[in-house]
Amino acid sequence: MDDANSAPGGGADDPVREGRPWWTYAIPYAGQVPALKQSQWSLLGLLALAEFFEQYDVSLMGLALKQIQVGLQIPESEIAGVTAVVRAGSLVAFALSVLADRVGRRRLLLLTIVGFTVCTFGTAFAQDARQFMLMQLTARVFITAETLLAVVVLAEELHARDRGWGIGMLGALGSLGHGASAAVFAAVDHMPYGWRSLYLIGVVPLLFLAWFRRKLPETRRFQEQRAERKEEGLLGGLRPILHLARMYPRRVAVLSLALFPFDFVIATAYTFMPKTLQEVHGYSPGQVTAVFLVGGALGILGNVVAGQLGDRFGRKPVLCVAMLVNGLALAGFYNSEGYAIPFLWVAAVFSILAIGILFKALGTELFPTSHRSTASGMRMVVGTLGGIAGLSIEGSLYEITGSHAGAVTMLTPVLILPPLVIWLFLPETAQRELEEVSPER
Repeated sequence: MDDANSAPGGGADDPVREGRPWWTYAIPYAGQVPALKQSQWSLLGLLALAEFFEQYDVSLMGLALKQIQVGLQIPESEIAGVTAVVRAGSLVAFALSVLADRVGRRRLLLLTIVGFTVCTFGTAFAQDARQFMLMQLTARVFITAETLLAVVVLAEELHARDRGWGIGMLGALGSLGHGASAAVFAAVDHMPYGWRSLYLIGVVPLLFLAWFRRKLPETRRFQEQRAERKEEGLLGGLRPILHLARMYPRRVAVLSLALFPFDFVIATAYTFMPKTLQEVHGYSPGQVTAVFLVGGALGILGNVVAGQLGDRFGRKPVLCVAMLVNGLALAGFYNSEGYAIPFLWVAAVFSILAIGILFKALGTELFPTSHRSTASGMRMVVGTLGGIAGLSIEGSLYEITGSHAGAVTMLTPVLILPPLVIWLFLPETAQRELEEVSPER
């Protein structure tokens, strides 16, 4: 597998491309770029395009929440509930991740692209809060599934030495969708249909569907695993879940023990950062925007840098260092004043994006092809539940401390647990082929 022509993603007739494709220069990354095959570059480009539009959709609700609330006449007392219902769609995506281990990554990816595009477009025609919630909840199901599957496909098609870089570049390119939505949102008051116009733009990915169908391949590893699969009758649909529980139960437990407490703190801490900037540190909305734009631009690089450092030095040490930096940055942000605040915010954003990429890589590599997608779905469910739990407890801590900063500070000691669990109980996956890390049993 050390020969470039024997790596996943193509055979000897699939040449290595000299230089990087033009679209990768959207990310100002100056590090060493791997020599990928033509088919691997094409795959990365296709998935990045889908991620771009997916991130565009995810950003819209937060950006235009005020306009949506006014347009649909949603009472202030109900807006939090509407947001919570939409977020719950991520949990339903677990079913699609299981299905991808049965019918294939390609079919489900195409389904998710069509699904979130149609639902985004349909959101523009919502007449009340219920219709809006239904369209956006369904869109979130497809969006979450697409994000999970894109990482699985890259992990299965890239060489061991390039997986981290590829997953990081995918995340960075996809993050540009956030910038695109912010740029379009700036003109929302001048658009003929207001906030609805933002969602009408969401139909664009359908224009690329024929290209996706023609160029998006099934992964070699899934095809080989499917050829070896035995018929299992009516229980076949549960096969990925059964394998997840039977093959590597210790890894499932350890990864969950790391993910739940991490999201328990992080979801709450990042929710109240913009509010803290304005109410505690006196930032104007314009200053908050400036911090987000500058910090976000630097933070995007955290995706690629973390991926490549993870390839070079290992997922575990880089992930643990990033978690340490993130915890210190958050504690400093909520307990400091003055000029240090924007720098601490940038450090927090940079490190959280790095952690996200490394968690995706590690969580995908730890499980075999038969249930790799299901394991990714499980990781998302555990993280989502951890975030919900943290947000729920924060309210009680707020009553005790009298501030969100105090409540978040009381939560931060929990961040000591994830790096300890990862370092002590999970195997290193960098520079190792997937079959070596997680053979079928």
